[in-house]
Amino acid sequence: MDRSSVIKLISQTYTQDAIGQQVPHEISRSVYCNVASVSAKEWFDAGQAGLNPQYKLTLFAPDYQGEAIVELEGKRYAVYRTYRSTTELLELYLERKAGI
Repeated sequence: MDRSSVIKLISQTYTQDAIGQQVPHEISRSVYCNVASVSAKEWFDAGQAGLNPQYKLTLFAPDYQGEAIVELEGKRYAVYRTYRSTTELLELYLERKAGI
């Protein structure tokens, strides 16, 4: 597997401020992965479900800890699906969303 791309996996935690509002805090870490386009079938099926698929990332399964946001080449994407392709590889499917 070609792992020449570096992405940031971003998780969010929330804390309460002085007036009781939930304030998000982001924790990011960098991992290596392979970046590919989604297949035509994936693009069509996800589009039918109202999603906007963009990329498929392949990375080692232990590197992923359930993060919902991925930063790739300075742009943020949401993880809409994961797939365990082998015992050690995991595929993340990304979509472009407003507000992340």
